[in-house]
Amino acid sequence: MSTTNTVTPESADIIKDLVGARVGVVGLGRTGTAVVEVLSTLGAQVSVFDSRPDALEALPAGVKPASVAVGEAQAVAEAIAGSQLRLLIVSPGVPATGAVARSARDRGIETWSEIELAWRLQRSTHPEVPWITVTGTDGKTTTVGMLSAILTAAGLEAPAVGNIGVPTISVVAAGGAQALAVELSSFQLHTTHSLSPLAAACLNLSADHLDWHGGMEAYAADKSRVYTHAQRAAVYNLADPATLRMVEQADVVEGCRAIGFGLGAPGLGQVGLVEDVMVDRAWHPRRHHEAAELATLADLAHLAPGGEVDRLPAHIAADALAAASLALAHPQVQADLGAVARGLRAFTPGAHRLVTVAEGAGVTWVDDSKATNAHSTQAALSSVRPGSAVWIVGGDTKGADLHELVARVRPYLRGAVVIGADPTPVLQALEDEAPDLPRRVVPAASAREVIEEAVRQASAMAQEGDTVLLAPAAASWDQFTSYAERGDMFAQAARAQAGVDQDRQP
Repeated sequence: MSTTNTVTPESADIIKDLVGARVGVVGLGRTGTAVVEVLSTLGAQVSVFDSRPDALEALPAGVKPASVAVGEAQAVAEAIAGSQLRLLIVSPGVPATGAVARSARDRGIETWSEIELAWRLQRSTHPEVPWITVTGTDGKTTTVGMLSAILTAAGLEAPAVGNIGVPTISVVAAGGAQALAVELSSFQLHTTHSLSPLAAACLNLSADHLDWHGGMEAYAADKSRVYTHAQRAAVYNLADPATLRMVEQADVVEGCRAIGFGLGAPGLGQVGLVEDVMVDRAWHPRRHHEAAELATLADLAHLAPGGEVDRLPAHIAADALAAASLALAHPQVQADLGAVARGLRAFTPGAHRLVTVAEGAGVTWVDDSKATNAHSTQAALSSVRPGSAVWIVGGDTKGADLHELVARVRPYLRGAVVIGADPTPVLQALEDEAPDLPRRVVPAASAREVIEEAVRQASAMAQEGDTVLLAPAAASWDQFTSYAERGDMFAQAARAQAGVDQDRQP
């Protein structure tokens, strides 16, 4: 790691600088709306840009933008080119290679993410509040949730924010937090410049969102930005050499430690497992001679299928080790190691991430609609017994090649049910890598009809003791409004198929 002695406090005058400043906000989703509200409160002249004519309806009463432009990307780009904007706050949905980003660059308009704005506001108002940041292709939401739970168990007001939950800018503007557990996507990191987290981690790296970034090299470069100016810890995955390379090349604050986490016995400077015990040899004062016990896998048993710790997916244990490695950067957790176990026991997973939604006739129905890429899908399927999974797969594959995924998960599969407006990429991978695997294709229809037919086909294929797993390895946009809608519809259809009371959560 390269180091810098100090981090220039660029955000010191952000509140004064924004008074009267011409600022554009692209995208009026939940985060964009929060940004407009905060900027307006700070006295900025805010122009808003969105593709939806009804987007302004989401703005709070009393918030009046200086100007409004509605249209698709090219129209927004032209409006920005003709503006007098000084700063542009962009939604994560605005691609780095698209017309809007090019227009801002050509005009010399500084471009920030909502995270960059929130960080600078944090530095101006409550600089004592540390941020602990997490990125990676998979596992971010789980790790950040565990991190927040551990910090909370140590007595801190430490919400999970970022690419999860309440927009970061809203939490910072409200004040009251004593630490923030921040999930960061590659989209957000692309336009984040001055962030200096107490500790940071990239959990893993595999191909995803390449169409947005323009290629794997650019995607990896944006992920690696999570480590820039890290103060106390740069946490990496011992099982993923790409994350170690990121740490080795990162420009961190002097004194920042490189800390590895993994499922084996830890070496010096690492956090890992000794049998079923999570132990620390990175932060413990006597780490050269011994390890400190943090928690056991039994503290994660509630996250395993059926509550059986022997069935705990390996990636859940890895996420817990990453969360512990990060949390220990905070002195209050170091002073109370028991907070790690208490926090992990208190943690509950978010919706649509390996959630058992129904059980009936000996078949378990699991919603992992958030598994939108090959890496997360492989982790989900690897958590079941070989030959016992009926896999509901398909959607917008974002240009990814699924051949390697199918080859790796084939031993776990009984059959596959393929959804998606264009099932060709999935079917080709199944034909080439698992030609003997039974499969069904769900015809294009409405979202509810698609998922209900997928559930019927999966039920006909499943046998007693099997798991029907919605882990699509693809985005939902081609047939659903979001992965959440896809997961919710699956849960409803699965409960109906299994004969579960719809008013009772299994």
